[in-house]
Amino acid sequence: MADMKDALLSVLPTIRVPRAGDRVHKDECAFSFHTPESDTGLYICMNTFLGFGRPFVERYFNKTGQRAFLHFKRIPKPKSDDSSSSGDPPRKKPTRLAIGMEGGFDMAEDQCEYEEMVKLVILPEFLEIQREELLELPEMVRDRVTSAIEAILSADSASRKQEIQAWDGEVRQVSKHAFNLPQLEGVPRIPPCGWKCSVCDLRENLWLNLTDGSILCGRRYFDGSGGNNHAVQHYRETGYPLAVKLGTITPDGADVYSYDEDDMVLDPSLAEHLSHFGIDMMKMQKTDKTMTELEIDMNQRIGEWELIQESGVQLQPLYGHGYTGIRNLGNSCYLNSTMQVLFSIPAFQQKYVERMEQIFQKAPTDPTQDFNTQVAKLGNALLSGEYSKPAVEREGDAASEQKGLQDGIAPRMFKALVGKGHQEFSTNRQQDAQEFFLHFINMVERNCRSSSNPNEVFRFLVEEKIKCLVSQKVKYTQRVEYILQLPVPMEAALNKEELSIYEQNRLQAEQEHRPPPELVRARIPFASCLEAFAAPEQLDEFWSAALQAKSNALKTSRFASFPDYLVIQIKKFTFGLDWVPKKLDVSIDVPEELDLSQFRGGGLQGDEEELPDVAPPLVTPDEPKGSLGFYGNDDDDSYCSPNFSSPTC
Repeated sequence: MADMKDALLSVLPTIRVPRAGDRVHKDECAFSFHTPESDTGLYICMNTFLGFGRPFVERYFNKTGQRAFLHFKRIPKPKSDDSSSSGDPPRKKPTRLAIGMEGGFDMAEDQCEYEEMVKLVILPEFLEIQREELLELPEMVRDRVTSAIEAILSADSASRKQEIQAWDGEVRQVSKHAFNLPQLEGVPRIPPCGWKCSVCDLRENLWLNLTDGSILCGRRYFDGSGGNNHAVQHYRETGYPLAVKLGTITPDGADVYSYDEDDMVLDPSLAEHLSHFGIDMMKMQKTDKTMTELEIDMNQRIGEWELIQESGVQLQPLYGHGYTGIRNLGNSCYLNSTMQVLFSIPAFQQKYVERMEQIFQKAPTDPTQDFNTQVAKLGNALLSGEYSKPAVEREGDAASEQKGLQDGIAPRMFKALVGKGHQEFSTNRQQDAQEFFLHFINMVERNCRSSSNPNEVFRFLVEEKIKCLVSQKVKYTQRVEYILQLPVPMEAALNKEELSIYEQNRLQAEQEHRPPPELVRARIPFASCLEAFAAPEQLDEFWSAALQAKSNALKTSRFASFPDYLVIQIKKFTFGLDWVPKKLDVSIDVPEELDLSQFRGGGLQGDEEELPDVAPPLVTPDEPKGSLGFYGNDDDDSYCSPNFSSPTC
């Protein structure tokens, strides 16, 4: 008892009660993915509130001298479905598409009950003090230690605070069309019931166009349910932007969608717009599910795993080195897929995993905010196999049995760090994997200024040649790229006959008010995408230094160098004639082996003469900006991606 009292008194000045601004890392180790559910639990520093697994707590003690830790272990138990027997209220069904908000999904609700085991541990002896033993200590000591323990246990963890930054899927903006929406005269009055799609006779998921009164079915959902896309097709043909979902109209409002703004919107003039068709909004009753209710049902009914499984195939789980899964943290597929790919590359393994010990040794006192530490931690977890084991189900004292699927890892600390301060990646919204890839390798670049840079495996040079068609002189430039963006040449489709038949059947189905036929996608050879990248591009407003005037020119692109790993983005977004961006629904046939030798650039040839290195004149006030040396491309979708290119000398 005396030893325990002396040890506790020696660390008492370092024990703190967490304040409002303190981040309490009580659900993930700073150097590994050990959690309170791990076999050895988690050690939480009672001064800095950083959490450590058993293999790393001594490292932290040796570096900082901190000795007092709260050992926190949780043993999960299945939650009983019969909540009434325990006196707990029944689980509330979500009524709002939101997280951490009233009526939304409760981030704090666990699917398991936990038995918690808590004790005080003093290093380096790993002297354990049970909570009951604190009762034997002097009141001042007991109260201070107990207050700190209770505050740590009751505080929201750092990752929980990050997750609970509530997003509300129902936050809608007033439509820009709400106050000046055109409504055609002579339209029919809409009956209060008995609606059906005017094209295919569907009687559910119906939308009333607020300009011409057309009643049409909505979009088809991923699982084949929903509608036949006739409402959106009507918008593309007419440009009439607003539609209201029939069956959701009540005196309090309705589901209004703006096809022009591509979002659910608010229409403050909805009552007036509906009265144009003889609909009294104050007398309407709800008869169909709102879009929010449908999305909530989908979230509850269908797990992400079911969405990505190959249809009709029972996939075989894999375990061991390099087979660690990453849990979805809420629309984090873009991050998960990118990091799995990067750590399959030796350069990233060597940089972060093989050098993990050196990185950890150099880590600052708060390793949760150190980029290299968190990347090394993630890479080691993905490759080591430590977290790639069949999950174990525990039921009381019954023998454990394997559930089959692995628990994997949940990189909350990593996601919070790499997204910190970024307008998009700091949120829980869906993101683009290509944009995250560029963002991440930018961060790698900034943190590799005095050491090897694994990004070099993606780096290559693009050679651009511009040939003046009047003087026949040429200009060569090079730029650095890390991603090759390839256009999609629709004219190169291999199944043109199938596409033609499909289009005929689709039009015929529309005329006969039948559901459309099964979708046929254009099959584009990957080689055709490469050829489209290398094809000459006509420049009509090129300023020729040889002529000192504008002329026509041809621009061609080739590889000046090749990367070890070629990252490719297929540019599936394009502009239509109406300048509305649209996504091409195509299938790209990618070969197992790729020969790029025909696309290698050779620089200035012996029979070529260079254009003089003379700058064009300044743009005069009466001349449109961008007309000199502008290399336009109406179908370029590079606005969707960060520009990672830089000129080279």
